[in-house]
Amino acid sequence: MTIERTLMVIKPDGMDKKDGIISYYTKAGLKIITQKQVQISEKQAGEHYAATDEQVLGMGNKTIEASVRTGNLEKMKKIFGTDDPRAIGMKLREWLIKFITSEPVMAYVLEGENAVTLTRKITGFTDPAQAEKGTVRADFGSDSIVNANSDGRPVRNVVHASGNVEEAKREIRLWFPEMK
Repeated sequence: MTIERTLMVIKPDGMDKKDGIISYYTKAGLKIITQKQVQISEKQAGEHYAATDEQVLGMGNKTIEASVRTGNLEKMKKIFGTDDPRAIGMKLREWLIKFITSEPVMAYVLEGENAVTLTRKITGFTDPAQAEKGTVRADFGSDSIVNANSDGRPVRNVVHASGNVEEAKREIRLWFPEMK
């Protein structure tokens, strides 16, 4: 049994649903270690969306895949002015920083057995339109990657969840510096 801690953030588009959202995690056995509402600064948001090559490529590739799947590849290329996944990922990062700093958010440190994997499973796929029913993003998200890109903004998928154990440790230190 591996007890882990992870970060989960309810983004501005999920704040009015935060009680329902957090219940998905606590009902699955995750314990809230600490929480806080915060108006995140652009500096902190830039550190949160660290822009590692893996993250940037992941965002760009998901956008391209969603555009191909829905037959909107040419429209996506016009919106971004490219089909380069790195360039798309960097633009998405810019939109994410603008969005997450637009209004207060709730940040949680969750703890439990294999907390990172369990939190990711409960959170669901990045695109609410593709997320499996019963996940937070499918049940609370109100968007699709294609619609978001068309509007020049990040997808409204209500939450962020750390992607792996190392990312969780880094993000917890960033959001909760008082935790050593």
